[in-house]
Amino acid sequence: MENKIDSAKQKIDRLVLEIEKAIVGKRDTIRFMLVALLADGHVLFEDIPGVGKTLLVKALAKAIQGDFSRIQCTPDLLPGDILGFSVYNSQKKEFEFQPGPIFTTILLADEINRTTPRTQSALLEAMAENHATIDNHTYPLDKHFFVLATQNPIEYEGTYPLPEAQLDRFLFRLKIGYPSYEDELSLLLDEYEEVLSTLEMILDSKDLDDIKSTVSMIYLEPSVAEYALHLVAATRAHDAIKLGISPRGSRAFVQAAKAYALSQGRGFVSPRDFQEILPFVFLHRLIFHDPSLSEDERNKILQAIVAQIPIPVR
Repeated sequence: MENKIDSAKQKIDRLVLEIEKAIVGKRDTIRFMLVALLADGHVLFEDIPGVGKTLLVKALAKAIQGDFSRIQCTPDLLPGDILGFSVYNSQKKEFEFQPGPIFTTILLADEINRTTPRTQSALLEAMAENHATIDNHTYPLDKHFFVLATQNPIEYEGTYPLPEAQLDRFLFRLKIGYPSYEDELSLLLDEYEEVLSTLEMILDSKDLDDIKSTVSMIYLEPSVAEYALHLVAATRAHDAIKLGISPRGSRAFVQAAKAYALSQGRGFVSPRDFQEILPFVFLHRLIFHDPSLSEDERNKILQAIVAQIPIPVR
């Protein structure tokens, strides 16, 4: 088991370094994105335009030798534009299915909150069950199907906020943010778009299978599982929170903690792992009584919850 953990850790570190050639100074964001991939989750990037989200996703696809599709979400986008549709073949006198961009490994849904709820819901089944049903036929998706969606937190005009059911499908909500002064200067002096063509494949599908299999073997001690559940339950009982973490969210919390522990080179989950990933798993799932609370105020509520839950002693 130790050999598997060491091997997985080395591959994850190499993958982080390779992607960082395209996106400098964002190692933590890259690592959390990879944790979501290894936990069979999906990522919502809530960030301003122009910070490199598309470049990051393209770099990931190149480094894991995965197919890449991009959807530019607009108000007139239809479910068939994502899932695909059937076209009548006059020669064969039958309908033939033309797969949409969802049939890929890495799917970037850009500005997902700009498309209608009907079209947003087209992703629900795919993200939750890894298949798509079209014209009463069910089609399997790539076994490593990974959705990375973006939305702009500043612009609200002409947007359709994601419903709770859709948000719950995203394992993490991440931000890239502005680069540091030194990193942005490096960006101005170098052509990072050209770096994509030079990126090497670090993992293939078999490697991902092996690492995901190792994630499932990461040990979760019962007392540490209870600690995680106490954190979840505290969100359901907090006076400031209208809707706490769902059972789906608690399972995602545990799976993400296992993948995060492996990325740190450990074969067991610690309470610290749950504390590290908690904001990225919880914040987009919670509904507060006061919707005007700032991001800092919401983070302080979560910090207070973490502070009040006793850490189990081994």
